[in-house]
Amino acid sequence: MSETRTAARADVGRYVNDALRDRYFTACDAVYAMGARIRAELDVETSFGTTHVYRYGPTDPAAESRTPVVLVHGAGSCSAMWYPNTAALSADRPVYALDTPGDPGRSVQREPLHQPERAAQWLDEALAGLGLDRVHLIGSSYGGWLVLNQAHRKPGRLASVTLLDPGGLEKVGLRFFVWIFASLLATFVPKALRPRLAAWLEQPVLVVPELRTMIRSGVRAYRIRRPAPLPLGADELRTIHTPLFLLLGKRSLLVHPQRQAERVPRLIPGARAEIVSNTGHGPQIDHAEQINNRMLTFINSVD
Repeated sequence: MSETRTAARADVGRYVNDALRDRYFTACDAVYAMGARIRAELDVETSFGTTHVYRYGPTDPAAESRTPVVLVHGAGSCSAMWYPNTAALSADRPVYALDTPGDPGRSVQREPLHQPERAAQWLDEALAGLGLDRVHLIGSSYGGWLVLNQAHRKPGRLASVTLLDPGGLEKVGLRFFVWIFASLLATFVPKALRPRLAAWLEQPVLVVPELRTMIRSGVRAYRIRRPAPLPLGADELRTIHTPLFLLLGKRSLLVHPQRQAERVPRLIPGARAEIVSNTGHGPQIDHAEQINNRMLTFINSVD
């Protein structure tokens, strides 16, 4: 299917034009450069379009056989957002970072995949296309919903799941959308004011120039065409038997951290939950070393 035909669909994400797309890709590459060295870029064909994948590490060839990590980013972003985490995670095992079709990135969406069954089918096909039969799946925000949905609907390839302040646990409330809008407006304020606003909004994007440029470029360049996902109910969460680790920002505006830290382990036997202090919705960015250590400890315990 041609890109012209794809762009005409109202239920498929698209770039506004080639010039803005290329400017966004340039901004993304500046963010990728702050993380681990990319070993390879792959394109995987699925029923929903082409999924672009970045592969990292490990540095020790003997570690190639270890169970790989697969990263699924949040809404309105791409896999460049994992730059604080790729070096630590890929030091002793392969890491794959997916650009989700329907979000700004180098994937090409041709069919909608926001429905839970279709989202799970897309991710299963992407993993199969990479030749991965067993993975540690990590998702942030909307990517957390995708990971949680996978553990519910198609867990066969999953060794574990890690959820970083994820969607899928509560209906997205007005306070979260107000925070997103305020954070976007704050990217336009003078540089001297950004650290103060970053602290007030719990928004690390504001003090990382490359990340700020990428986010702003993506908002201008790409049009997301999907509704907010519905949360999984209690009965759906009870079906999950994959080892699960939930990390929540204490000042998150997407979920109520204390409520979910109690609820999720009660509904999913064996699930672990931690609340990270002094952070909001992006703990893996502004507390990268701490979160990397937590994730690796959990993953190694499962292996």
